[in-house]
Amino acid sequence: MEDSLLIDAVERFVKGEMSPEEKTYFEEIRKNNPELDQAVVEHIFFINELEKFNATRNFTHAVQETEAKLIQEGFIAKKFKGKAKVVHLWNRYKRTIGVAASIAGIVSLFIASLISAIHTDKNPNIVSLVGKLDNQEKKIDKQALETAELKSKVAQITAVSPVIPKTRVESNFRATGFLIDASNNFIVTNAHVVKEAKNKLIVENNKGEQFIAKAVYVNVLYDLAILKVTDNDFKKLSPFPYTIRKTNAELGEQFFMLGYPKQEIVYGEGYISAKNGYRMDTVFCQLSTSANVGNSGSPIINKKGEILGIINSMESNAEGVVFAIKSVNIYRAVEELKKLEGYEDIKITSSGSIKGLDRESQIRKVEDYVFMIKGN
Repeated sequence: MEDSLLIDAVERFVKGEMSPEEKTYFEEIRKNNPELDQAVVEHIFFINELEKFNATRNFTHAVQETEAKLIQEGFIAKKFKGKAKVVHLWNRYKRTIGVAASIAGIVSLFIASLISAIHTDKNPNIVSLVGKLDNQEKKIDKQALETAELKSKVAQITAVSPVIPKTRVESNFRATGFLIDASNNFIVTNAHVVKEAKNKLIVENNKGEQFIAKAVYVNVLYDLAILKVTDNDFKKLSPFPYTIRKTNAELGEQFFMLGYPKQEIVYGEGYISAKNGYRMDTVFCQLSTSANVGNSGSPIINKKGEILGIINSMESNAEGVVFAIKSVNIYRAVEELKKLEGYEDIKITSSGSIKGLDRESQIRKVEDYVFMIKGN
């Protein structure tokens, strides 16, 4: 039995996806072939280890989530004064603090090694695709800012009612993100993109309009972040043009992508060249395509209108080797965000209105949902 068929058969056997006839046949083969039986045992062990590793990741994120909530609520960041304040906070957070304290010892033992294994043990040639704006680009952006302010002042003078000019944000970096919840204005991008924003974070559409946003979810291990557009001027978009794939992309599956490696939206295309990422990391898949700085957060979309993943890095010493986070992780991120107070209503909006359209029509429908992520 070929290795690929064996792995597929074992996974289906472990997950209970075999029909009774297949299961009986498979177990009979194992009884009559000791070498095959040993191989099956090894593969089952390997699958179990992967599941344990995934559970460890989820556990780590739960710890980070607890810490983030404590910071957000002000327990960690603030220096309290007076016994009354301390007693009030203790009564309010004693359960959360107790849970955090109980797991702090365990976390301290493995969190550093876990993050190191996933992130720091990278090929030095694997680079993220956030575009740092140079002086010339900043000058162009500043000119756009001044032009917008001038138009606002003219409108202020000529309008019947006063118009309050909206100040554009001068940016230090550029990347990409795309809408996943049209009802509640949530956009997904990379965690390493959000880290670039020290002061302000904005999203800019393909018309050059800027809107204030904030990061409401960041998962460094999966390199995913979810932003919420908080700007009242942001207009809701509908109908939703694409769906988000719940299963992994197939080897050789073709896709197109839209992103912001420069000040305007740029089209690219390619195909899935490997089902896993660098060093067989199952969070990612490998793409054969051309990507540039600014493409971090770009969606990759197949001809059916399904988003297959999110671009996050490329190999600098190998032409056309790019890596993307698999789309299934978007669903995981959304489920984790739902657990936080105030974000229970987030949902992935899908209608898939571009299925069956020609490529030009698909692009016209999708580009309104892809945003430049900027900040300083």
